[in-house]
Amino acid sequence: MIRLARIGARKQPYYRVVVIDKERARNGRSVEVVGLYNPRTNPTTINLKRDRIDYWVSKGAQLSDTVSRLLAKSPAAAAPAA
Repeated sequence: MIRLARIGARKQPYYRVVVIDKERARNGRSVEVVGLYNPRTNPTTINLKRDRIDYWVSKGAQLSDTVSRLLAKSPAAAAPAA
């Protein structure tokens, strides 16, 4: 599963986009970190490794609802790969 893992101080959330087994805890050991998301900056910072996300999706990983929304919002979504 590809989902968010929360890092950062109390009341200052910062998130990693991680590939992780679905049964593991939210901040459990992940397989790979494939991006970062910081909602506290203006505008929000979204850094995603699209090639790695595409690789894991091809291997059967499912995107969480939040991560799929972040993929749609990220600037690279406007310029599809040829």
